[in-house]
Amino acid sequence: MSVHLALVEHGAIIALAIVMFVVFSPYNLMLGSVWLVSRTVEGLINFDNQKNYWGLFRVAGQYSDASGDKTAMGDLGRSIVETKAYRFSFAQILFAIGTIAYTLVFVLYEAVPLIIGWLGLIAAILYSVGNGIIVVKPKNKIVASLGGLLIFLFEAALGIWLIYSSIFIL
Repeated sequence: MSVHLALVEHGAIIALAIVMFVVFSPYNLMLGSVWLVSRTVEGLINFDNQKNYWGLFRVAGQYSDASGDKTAMGDLGRSIVETKAYRFSFAQILFAIGTIAYTLVFVLYEAVPLIIGWLGLIAAILYSVGNGIIVVKPKNKIVASLGGLLIFLFEAALGIWLIYSSIFIL
């Protein structure tokens, strides 16, 4: 069930990228295009990465049914997890690049309150650097974690502002 929900999530990411492009690209077409391409590719990578979960389910089933030496299946499971983690880190770099692009639009054109735009820009830069570090040193996740927390706060603030402004400002 969780894998199916993840597939829906990745489809929603792509749909959101398209909607945000339509809404904010009139401010800056180049940054809007960077946002659209990076977030769409990120969604597609994560969508494709779901096959690794199915592989892990298959290996786990074989592991529990097997008797004797299970080393090969354990190694295969570790390999799948490492591949999934590497691809996820790369997808998150694309996520951060897309977020940098549209937060630049927010800050440069004051399309949203500046505090929200700056929070997003700082968060996206930290998250991008942090995920770059993870690609090189997989166990060093502190910068990406801090950036991820700030991204969460940014997206929550942006979502609240978008809802508020669509109801009360327009």
